Amino acid sequence: MRKNIIAGNWKMNTTLCEGVELAKGLNEALKDKSPKCDVVIGTPFTHLATVAAAIDTDKIGVAAQNCADKEKGAYTGEVSAAMVASTGAKYVILGHSERRSYYHETAEILKTKVNLALANGLTPIFCIGEVLEEREAGKHFEVVDEQIKGSLFELSPEDFSKIVIAYEPVWAIGTGKTATADQAQEIHAHIRQTIASKYEQTIADNCSILYGGSMNAGNAKELVSKPDVDGGLIGGASLSVENFLPIIEAF
Repeated sequence: MRKNIIAGNWKMNTTLCEGVELAKGLNEALKDKSPKCDVVIGTPFTHLATVAAAIDTDKIGVAAQNCADKEKGAYTGEVSAAMVASTGAKYVILGHSERRSYYHETAEILKTKVNLALANGLTPIFCIGEVLEEREAGKHFEVVDEQIKGSLFELSPEDFSKIVIAYEPVWAIGTGKTATADQAQEIHAHIRQTIASKYEQTIADNCSILYGGSMNAGNAKELVSKPDVDGGLIGGASLSVENFLPIIEAF
């Protein structure tokens, strides 16, 4: 059975003190609850070890927002998958649309990052999704297929089964356009079928596919009610317990 997951991506927000307080606040809010989903918070690199030590990591998983495509060495400013794992983090977000767009991360770079993450015991939350021009041209299925195949389809079935997919409709983030729950279900189902075409149906059925299109307290319940939407990758709404908790409770 695949897992339901709500993962927060804090992006480049919060100082260390602010991040620790946010993490502790969420930890306290969940202390007496039994969420029907796994909860993950993706903090800046600077916060990882301190946050992991400050919360119950059996209840809240900690994720890095990226890792290097090199194992170690003279790569000033980079943070390796081994370094991430050493902090107590269990997840790493890879291939986010902002990384692809602003930092020109290619399928080959991401393939290397995925392999290094897996080799260091991290669970990759692998992001895919199309921009507005691609959606309007009807290329959305083609784009997500290429992103999955280009970075993930050389994995063994065993390793692929450790991947979490996060679909981001980049065209629906900050554009004024809205992706409906039906549109989310349509492309999530397509993604699952693409996985089944390479790996056996059981692996596709067990793959958690998260929705990353501005999920919030108002739309979370409708989105996660869809059969192929297994949770969300949450941006701004994860920056306060007040906004994040209702999304977790949507299950």
